[in-house]
Amino acid sequence: MTSVFAHRGATGAAPENTVEAFLEARRLGVDGVEMDVRRSADGALVVHHDAVLDGGRPLSATAVADLAPHVPLLEEALDACAGLLVNVEIKNDPGQPGFDESESIAHQVADVLADAGWTERAIVSSFRPATAAAARSADPRLAVGLLIPVTADPRPALAEAAAAGLSAVHPFVAVVDGELVAEAHAAGLAVHVWTVNHPDDMARLADLGVEAIITDRPELALAVVSGR
Repeated sequence: MTSVFAHRGATGAAPENTVEAFLEARRLGVDGVEMDVRRSADGALVVHHDAVLDGGRPLSATAVADLAPHVPLLEEALDACAGLLVNVEIKNDPGQPGFDESESIAHQVADVLADAGWTERAIVSSFRPATAAAARSADPRLAVGLLIPVTADPRPALAEAAAAGLSAVHPFVAVVDGELVAEAHAAGLAVHVWTVNHPDDMARLADLGVEAIITDRPELALAVVSGR
């Protein structure tokens, strides 16, 4: 059955990427939670989507002690997701503050997941192929997915992910059809689709046999997928 991942938690009830959003997603009964990870000025892994905080200061230039109270560390977010799967998206865009060309952030994420006992229940993902490959190299036990940008042709990404020994591709909902799913599966790749918010798309993708849908509407997705 297709798994349902709450995109940045259950954001209808709490701010995205917060402990409260993750706890609410767990209460709803989702299979997993998607969260975004960046690095702070003092080297901590922080769960936050944007590179720049409210007020204009880069997260990468901000120490943990100076972050808003609702912004959790990765370890705190994992604790809130106990019993679920987690999709940890590493944000490492060359055009944004905090870009880590060395890819040490991928190794740090892998280490935190291992130390917290999450290696077998986590998927690490990134839009940057080098970051995804670094996560795979850091811990071969990890499931790693390559995110595909909205406007990109997904076919080259399938080949790139397979060649790198990754576990999955994460395409945008609008580009996913039966042919793409079949090609991914033939290459040994799972298909985790983002961001799936319309019930017709939820039903269609479940019928196509994708492994997971990532959604802002987890309660609806659970109802649709369970009804297929």
